Amino acid sequence: MEFLNQINDLLKENLGEFGPLIVVGVLGLFMILVTVPLMLNQPEDPLKKLQRSNTAPKNGKKEKKERLRNASRNEQLEKFANFLEPQNEEEYSAVQLKLRQAGYQSKDAVRFYHFAQFALGIIGILIGVSLVTVFAGDQEFDSTQLLIRVLGPGIAGYFVPKYWITRRVEERKEAIVNGFPDTLDLMLVCVEAGQSLDQAIVRVASEMKASYPDLALEFEVVAYEMKAGKEKDTVLRDFATRCGVQDVSAFVTVMIQSATFGTSIAEALRVYAEEMRDKRVMRAEEAANKLPTKMTLATMMLTVPPLLVILVGPSAKGIMDFGNR
Repeated sequence: MEFLNQINDLLKENLGEFGPLIVVGVLGLFMILVTVPLMLNQPEDPLKKLQRSNTAPKNGKKEKKERLRNASRNEQLEKFANFLEPQNEEEYSAVQLKLRQAGYQSKDAVRFYHFAQFALGIIGILIGVSLVTVFAGDQEFDSTQLLIRVLGPGIAGYFVPKYWITRRVEERKEAIVNGFPDTLDLMLVCVEAGQSLDQAIVRVASEMKASYPDLALEFEVVAYEMKAGKEKDTVLRDFATRCGVQDVSAFVTVMIQSATFGTSIAEALRVYAEEMRDKRVMRAEEAANKLPTKMTLATMMLTVPPLLVILVGPSAKGIMDFGNR
């Protein structure tokens, strides 16, 4: 007991009042960093392996389908699926949709996203602890400053993936909006040349890879789903949901209505493509009209202070000199 009291007093002298708490936190983080790789590399239980081999003849086809379905998934992250994936189905679907809108189509995207949050949060806490213990020197902190310096980097690291995904979604939506009119023009040319809508989508996906890769990837997914036998209406609605752009949703509605009522797809594409070109011109004009306002604010901020110094400066100096006399 005396030995523990001596260690406690020594830590308080060197690290401050919260020295024991900091050491306990560092040891806990070290144990997490050590145990997680060990758990990832843990060998499979022989009993579970035996049970799986005994039930293999009965469920051979089912397991083969599951194995093919999960062939591209990370087996190490599979062990921590309950920890790295939201258990609520609605929450999981929302995160998965946001990651797909950001361009991450992998099956393990949700797991990697939560793993990145967890790992960056721990790294941030370690950085905060090092800032308090190693780089602070003899500087002392109160409880509030200590919590801010330790937990601040951890919270920032935890929210970095969310910020990145949000920014990536906005950039991708902007790229899709900018490239959609050209895509519709190319699709209209293909349809008027005698190709079906499915063939036009495949052609657009291959031609647009160089100029608009994000939009081309979405059309590739649409083409693959149609080839797999999925219903066209469902494929187009999923395409609009993944893009998250109002123009794409309106295009999908036009295509579904055109197929339902039997009207010409080429005529619908021609009208909608012309509308998309007009909208792009309107967006460019809007950006151009905003420019004079932005330039006015910048001009006032850069010219008015020097002008005031030039005009008022001599008078202010004369008044100060007169007051000193």
